[in-house]
Amino acid sequence: MGLCAHLVVMKPILMALLFISAGLAGCLSDDEETSTSVEAIFDFDPDKNIRTGMDIDFDGGASLPSGASLTYKWDFQDDGSYDETGRKVTWSYPDSGSYDVTLTVSDGTNSNSQTRTIRVIDADASLPSAEPGSYSSNSDCDGESVSSGNFYFVYVCEMDRSTSSKNILATTTIQLDGSDSEPCEDSGPCDDYISEWTWDLDLERDEDGDGNSENDEDLTGETVDWKEVAPGEYKIALTVTNGEGLTSTEDTTVYVNYVGKWNEFSIAGNTSNSPIDIDFSFPATQDQDSGNTIRRAAGELVYLKEDSDCTPVFGTNNCRAKLDLYGFNSTDEEAGNTSAIGLDQRQAGDCESDTDCVWLQFTGSYHFSENQWKDDEWTMTLRNEKVNDLEIESLTIRLTYK
Repeated sequence: MGLCAHLVVMKPILMALLFISAGLAGCLSDDEETSTSVEAIFDFDPDKNIRTGMDIDFDGGASLPSGASLTYKWDFQDDGSYDETGRKVTWSYPDSGSYDVTLTVSDGTNSNSQTRTIRVIDADASLPSAEPGSYSSNSDCDGESVSSGNFYFVYVCEMDRSTSSKNILATTTIQLDGSDSEPCEDSGPCDDYISEWTWDLDLERDEDGDGNSENDEDLTGETVDWKEVAPGEYKIALTVTNGEGLTSTEDTTVYVNYVGKWNEFSIAGNTSNSPIDIDFSFPATQDQDSGNTIRRAAGELVYLKEDSDCTPVFGTNNCRAKLDLYGFNSTDEEAGNTSAIGLDQRQAGDCESDTDCVWLQFTGSYHFSENQWKDDEWTMTLRNEKVNDLEIESLTIRLTYK
């Protein structure tokens, strides 16, 4: 093959290599541009209730890229000129009003700016006073009096449940009332007003990303309905804003206890050398971080001492009933049972002469803690190891958070 033939064959190969090289050069150029792009990001403290003459600390340390050598220029007057330089600076305003603050950062080649608006209030303006309210049920599920105080305390009562549903899934609606909040915390005349009520229903989570976990707008309004609240203990906060733009936040606790009762049902007998179980599931929350901690969960079993349909066998007490409760955590580990309670000791509570009563109780600080059986979905199991079908007068499950 001649030299010209070789050149003809190599030409397409060289062209392909040139295209590949150009494509790679473009990729490298894009990566290089991305890695060197800058973004101005700043925070300031305090970020609310800023008064005239108050020092405000500005920090541009969150600007990108992190760790790069950047210059920081601040415009506090919104006039296009720079008033301060440096990553951290301090500024104050002698007059009230809204001000646009601009930070410009540069790496020497690229630059970027961020502008945020702050509101400055007169030094003698009065803060509002947030009052998240309180409420307690008139009585618990058994008709007993309920404690009251600076909190919300309600019961969810399901006192005649069907055995067709053995899971505790009940929720309730709680009316939160911030109407006792005041536009001025100072006593005496006040010409101001409250312009906004904001309810934060989870003080552990900063949903709006502003660095404050107690001011998220989960619900807004002077009086609001908090729906689908499950049994538990909840820390919530109310933030009110007055006409001057000043805010005040106050937190409170919401307790939701639960009582569920299943009446007059039966359990089959053990005819195959295996106990008969009926499982009832319930939620338990023991979250120390959020403060949602159950105090105790209890099962209360009342059943007839003797099976009404039983035919006695001479020399035995086969008609004497014995039922037990077992508790299992979310991974089916057994945390306790009543099987060791003797027949002559089953008279807990207000037991009648013809019934037996056994209670199985788990405490929040021990059974549901992280280093023990943990929280989540638990099971209260009713177990029959007798041959006969047995009659239950009632099974009650109580979830107590206060």
